[in-house]
Parts: sequence; structure tokens; C-alpha cells
Amino acid sequence: MTTLALFKEYIWLVNTIHQAGSISLNEINQKWVRTEMSEGVEMARSTFNRHRIAIEEIFGIIIDCNRRNDYKYFIGNEDVLRDNSVQNWMLTTLSVGNVVSESLSLQNRILLENIPSGGDFLQLVIKAMRENHLVNLEYRRYGATASTQYSLAPYCVKLYRQRWYLLGRKNNGEFRIFSLDRVVDLSVSDDNFMIDKEFDANVFFSECFGIVIADPTETQRVVIRAYGDEPYYMQTLPIHHSQKVIAQTDNYTDFELYMRPTMDFSGYMLSRACKAKIIEPQWLADEIHDMHLAAVQMYEEDEEASC
Repeated sequence: MTTLALFKEYIWLVNTIHQAGSISLNEINQKWVRTEMSEGVEMARSTFNRHRIAIEEIFGIIIDCNRRNDYKYFIGNEDVLRDNSVQNWMLTTLSVGNVVSESLSLQNRILLENIPSGGDFLQLVIKAMRENHLVNLEYRRYGATASTQYSLAPYCVKLYRQRWYLLGRKNNGEFRIFSLDRVVDLSVSDDNFMIDKEFDANVFFSECFGIVIADPTETQRVVIRAYGDEPYYMQTLPIHHSQKVIAQTDNYTDFELYMRPTMDFSGYMLSRACKAKIIEPQWLADEIHDMHLAAVQMYEEDEEASC
């Protein structure tokens, strides 16, 4: 069996058990024989057990067995499949990849988003992270005529709005964010570093909206009032993990968040136009109000110039 075919079986097995919550091997086989992959043949227990081992080794997902409940199988470490986990991202990406690969006749009707970040640089960064090696980085900001050299400890990478970002720590302990699509050159150093044992990437970014960290804005309560269909979008795809509904009427829904409302968040709110507005804090409402006025003025100036 090819590696691709095995991966398809692994992904199908994890998704089937995860969706069921708890399921026996017999119930798994009832679903399995209805797939094209099975060719109508049940999955042998030995094959199933080999798949369990491989899934744990590759994805870090444990398929456990409850012997007190008719030997039913379940995901033993359910927390690794949270929305922003590597395992969940891998499974989702590979699952979609499987569907797309089986639908090449529809390739002109399946549209994907491009990620401009350099894949080679991402591989080098992950290699350095795995081996605890420093990276040497040549970086050029947008609009800059010259690039800058950095030597960094690669602490984590984050995918945000179709771009990969590297969180690096300088020799003086300062953390900096670098977009990989602005990296001119990157190499892995022979020098090692020791990552701070207390560092947790999820905790580090937990108060952020996106990837802006070099901003003095403090964490605070933010209330957004959403109108029309916007509450549905915000509920199905929360803009921050702290988001919760605090009020609801026929005309609008109020959402409360605790986060750092930095400039990238203001840009997001500006994009929502008349669909949502800031209720609290007042300084943020005023800031976005002024940004809207500046945009209107820009359009009016363009109209006057064309007359």
C-alpha cells in the first residue's frame, strides 16, 4: 500500500472516532466497508492496531480503548484537537487535500488561497526549532531599501492571514515578529540555545488579536455590537478566544472580549464597516470613528481631483 493510501486511512480513522466520540471496532467496520478505500473488505484488528500506533507516532493523537464499555475506542487526548492545534490543522489540511486529490476533474472549480511565505524558510525554521539552533536572518521590511541582519532563537511559528510568522528572541531577551515572506535569506546556525521552560506559545499570544506584540496597548475589556448577519459570522468564527455574547436583541448582538486592541484589531474593525462597531472602550470607538472619517475624506478628495 502506498504512503498516500495509508495516510487517507489514518485520517479517515481519526475523523470517524472523533466524530463518534466512542465507537467499537465493529461499528467502525460498518462505516469502513461503505468507503471506496475498503473495497468492501473489513479492517482487520491487526491492521487497526497498526494504524493506532502509526497515528500516535505521526500525529500525536492517542486512540484509547474503554474496556469497561464494550471495548469502545475514543480519542484519549481530545485536547490536542482544539481549533488552533497543530494536530487539528494537519488533519483538516490533509482531509481537504484528500478530497481535492480525488476530485481532479473539478480542479477548475475548487479555488484555494495562496500562502506567499517561503516554504523553504519555514522548513529551515522548524528544523532549527527542533534542534534548538539559532537562525541567521536577513530581513527587509516593506518599503525599506536595505535589509537588516539578525541572529535569533526561533521560539515558534504562527500562521496568520495566509502568512507564516516567526517569533524570534534576540540576545538581549527581546521578542520580535518576522514575516517569512519578507525574509531575504535564512540559515541555521551551529550555535545552540536553551528555550525558556516556562514559554508557552498559546499563552504568549493569548491576549493578542493577531501577531502585533511590539505595542504598549494593555489588555482590556472590549465590547463589539454586531448588526444584521454579522453576529452569525462572529459566532461561527470567533475573532478571539475570550469572545462571548453578553446581550442580544432583534437588531443587534453585543460581544465581550478581553484582549489587547492593537492596530491590527482596529484594521479588522474598520473592515467591518457598518456591520459592527465598538461600544467599549470609548478611546477605541473614537479611534475607529476617526479612521472611517479619514477614509471618507480620502474618497472625497479623489472625487474632487477627478472633476
